[in-house]
Amino acid sequence: MERDRLKSSIWIQSQIRICSINNLSAYVIKKGDQDAGVIFIQINKLNGKNDIYYQTRTITGQISWSKVKNDKSFTQKEACDYLEKQKQYDPDLWILEIEDPEGKYEFVEPFS
Repeated sequence: MERDRLKSSIWIQSQIRICSINNLSAYVIKKGDQDAGVIFIQINKLNGKNDIYYQTRTITGQISWSKVKNDKSFTQKEACDYLEKQKQYDPDLWILEIEDPEGKYEFVEPFS
């Protein structure tokens, strides 16, 4: 059974608004498919460290998040290189960068 799904473009817009309310800067680095593009979030801690998360689904179809490199952060260059490779695999993906030096950004969905 297909679940109702919020379009990727609308989800991105909502996150930008949430970030704005919380005084966090958010930038769309890459626009993907308006309806169903995979979403990557790059959390830039502004200290040379970056965490990257990607949206996935659980076995029951619920949205969840997974962190790339669970044990450590990326440098800015490593993050850019990683995301560049992902763009080559999937040209329809979205990349949202959030500048969050204080760790204020919170994911609504669980982690897998």
